[in-house]
Amino acid sequence: MPQTPPFSAMFDSSGYNRNLYQSVEDSCGGLYYHDNNLLSGSLEALIQHLVPNVDYYPDRTYIFTFLLSSRLFMHPYELMAKVCHLCVEHQRLSDPNSDKNQIRKIAPKILQLLTEWTETFPYDFRDERMMRNLKDLAHRIASGEETYRKNVQQMIQCLIRKLAALSQYEEVLAKISSTSTDRLTVLKTKPQSIQRDIITVCSDPYTLAQQLTHIELERLNYIGPEEFVQAFVQKDPLDNDKSCYSERKKTRNLEAYVEWFNRLSYLVATEICMPVKKKHRARMIEYFIDVARECFNIGNFNSLMAIISGMNMSPVSRLKKTWAKVKTAKFDVLEHQMDPSSNFYNYRTALRGAAQRSLTAHSSREKIVIPFFSLLIKDIYFLNEGCANRLPNGHVNFEKFWELAKQVSEFMTWKQVECPFERDRKILQHLLTVPVFSEDALYLASYESEGPENHIEKDRWKSLRSSLLGRV
Repeated sequence: MPQTPPFSAMFDSSGYNRNLYQSVEDSCGGLYYHDNNLLSGSLEALIQHLVPNVDYYPDRTYIFTFLLSSRLFMHPYELMAKVCHLCVEHQRLSDPNSDKNQIRKIAPKILQLLTEWTETFPYDFRDERMMRNLKDLAHRIASGEETYRKNVQQMIQCLIRKLAALSQYEEVLAKISSTSTDRLTVLKTKPQSIQRDIITVCSDPYTLAQQLTHIELERLNYIGPEEFVQAFVQKDPLDNDKSCYSERKKTRNLEAYVEWFNRLSYLVATEICMPVKKKHRARMIEYFIDVARECFNIGNFNSLMAIISGMNMSPVSRLKKTWAKVKTAKFDVLEHQMDPSSNFYNYRTALRGAAQRSLTAHSSREKIVIPFFSLLIKDIYFLNEGCANRLPNGHVNFEKFWELAKQVSEFMTWKQVECPFERDRKILQHLLTVPVFSEDALYLASYESEGPENHIEKDRWKSLRSSLLGRV
């Protein structure tokens, strides 16, 4: 069995390996090439190009790109049904008189294609129809040979393990979100008496940055590459106006990850606005500046950006007397790194540096690249919006999908990094479940710490006190 190489091996130095050498059928089979690069093709021809035969196996970059983008045109289970049909028909797998030698040549290739699909897009197989087709085709391959039977079993067991891990992860997320209900009650009693601040839970900012990195990598790891594409599914004009994802999505890991970013921002703002004493608030700001710096050094740009956005929330930034006690030079450097001007030029430069370091890394710590996730989604969104999925002649615009796959597969490399830091359950528990204030509660806490400065703030303070605390 050929081994599936790691994602980084799919690239050459110029970016995407697009040299898919034409066989005779391709040049006249509805696929259009330029300089050996596949630029477009009819959907049918692209599906044919995915299916191996005795003399041909598709390039791995093509498999990834087509499986990723095909869901814009058809459901994965529909594609799977077509692939199975082509495999069975072409190779006469259903014919009891077909040449055993022929089957011996083609079986490993079909098995390899199925293995790549189940390894890279396992969540597709949450659909019963996918699983049925997979098992049916795998059974046909395995019926003749003991070796193939073992490989098929291995592939299906590995897939089932991945799907079980996803279900377990979803249960944990559901449990966390059910405990993190509305936090206004925290304000009604004295918050300090019932809630320890983060510094008492973890006094070392370096350790906190490492625990944040644990959470980031775990959540990244569960995001399937197809979730990026599913987030932007439009109606396919050649598909009788039906959207491919009119059905319920199979996962929501991408949304859960964005929710984590928001939670971390609110957690930072809550920890800063909660202390009654100015010096405690200033100490908390300096603590988070150190955490953010360490996140930057680790390559954890998502936590870094969440911390900065928490510190820039109005209820925090209006605390002028508190900020006057803070040494802000280090914070200014971080803000400069994450400055949104020129399309986040400084951040993109730092990200490229981290990605470069990751490629030549000797330790898993140096491999860590956790991108600022909202910006990654935005980039993919604009790439998707900027080009049509189909050309005027009805061909699939494959040039666009090479670009899309290139961005998503870089992310795939980053999400597979093992976290090198020791887990601290107590700190992780605090980060994931401690009560955080809503925006209104943050404003109220902020006004209670440093009184309103004008009539607008005064009116807001009064209305918040009556609505949140039930007192004027």
